[in-house]
Amino acid sequence: MPTMESSSISTMGGASSFASRTQPPPLKFLALRDEEMDNVNPEFLDWEQQDQLLLSWLLSSMSEGILARMVNSENSAQEEVFMEQPPRFMDPKQPHLVCKLHKSLYGLKQAPRAWFEKLHYVNDILVTGCNSEEVQTIINQLYKSFTLKDLGEVDYFLGIQVRHTTEGLYLSQTKYIKDLLCKAKMQFSESSNTPMTSGLKLSAYRSDPIENERLYRNIVGALQYVTITRLKISYCVNRVCQFMQNPLESHWKAVKRILRYLSGTLDYGLHLRRSSQLNLVGFCDADWATDLDDKRSTSGYCVFLGENLV
Repeated sequence: MPTMESSSISTMGGASSFASRTQPPPLKFLALRDEEMDNVNPEFLDWEQQDQLLLSWLLSSMSEGILARMVNSENSAQEEVFMEQPPRFMDPKQPHLVCKLHKSLYGLKQAPRAWFEKLHYVNDILVTGCNSEEVQTIINQLYKSFTLKDLGEVDYFLGIQVRHTTEGLYLSQTKYIKDLLCKAKMQFSESSNTPMTSGLKLSAYRSDPIENERLYRNIVGALQYVTITRLKISYCVNRVCQFMQNPLESHWKAVKRILRYLSGTLDYGLHLRRSSQLNLVGFCDADWATDLDDKRSTSGYCVFLGENLV
């Protein structure tokens, strides 16, 4: 709980905005030296990259999952930050006092960063390792600081279905793709054998604009996540991503072709096999001035760790 302290900081004037009974008025934070902003940490929250997620699965022969129920208020404040007394909880005898925060509450500019410095994830946490005793040690350490629920061996993580096989792990996104097809109203569409028409070249000008640009961006953004387990569509998704700002009918047609291919290959996925050798091997290639608009070349690459494409 915040402590009440006397301070020379003046409270903000003006009447409070209207708030319903179920929605409390917003809290007002008063940071010392706020004008200079020298007490505020960077206000951003970093997230793991997709390739790091695949790599962590690949390097471990055993995976365990934890579902953590945590909020940013569990993080200790590193600076002196004061706030006005909360509405409806003001001390009528000492209305001039303010509260000194001991936790980084929601609403502070530095709250997301404070959470990141303490724990990277806020909901699903995946703990992997080759030594089950070391994994359990980490889990026990987390239990000492947070409210956790151990879900045991992972079978579903951030939209990715995980199936344990004798050879390793099989990752798929069947449910995620089905939901995506329903969102695009293509769950009953005829499937396609390939994700893109052979020799297709997209342009930023040679077609009519589409009506629902928001839907295009939502679908294409979701397709980027599908490429975690469906590497075959990586190039196609990269192409349609280049027209997010001004999508045309030809681009939307290409997106629907990708969705039709996914509808016919729902159970396809990525098999991460155990390997005694972890040699890192990369391949790259490029075409020559094939872009219709600016004549730029397109390059591509793939990296194998052992037998697995990461």
